[in-house]
Amino acid sequence: MNASGAVNLAMFGLAGLALGAASLTALRVNTSLYISGPLWRPLGLHAARLAIVAAVLVWAARQGPGPLIAIAAGLVLARPIAIRALGRTP
Repeated sequence: MNASGAVNLAMFGLAGLALGAASLTALRVNTSLYISGPLWRPLGLHAARLAIVAAVLVWAARQGPGPLIAIAAGLVLARPIAIRALGRTP
């Protein structure tokens, strides 16, 4: 792998981190919507969140195994980073 390939994978990893952060933020909003308000709002947000993550993963899979693994790793790493940022333990 050359330097541009490594930079490309790093960019996919950062995109995965951003996607994970956005997904976890939407999940946090979603939990408050389940508690208060009509049921269709949290269900719609939940479906949209899962559809976006699935669409990005399918797109990454079409790019090849490297981008898929990099985005998936970013998604997985976003959770412990978010938990530490909130100052909570799992």
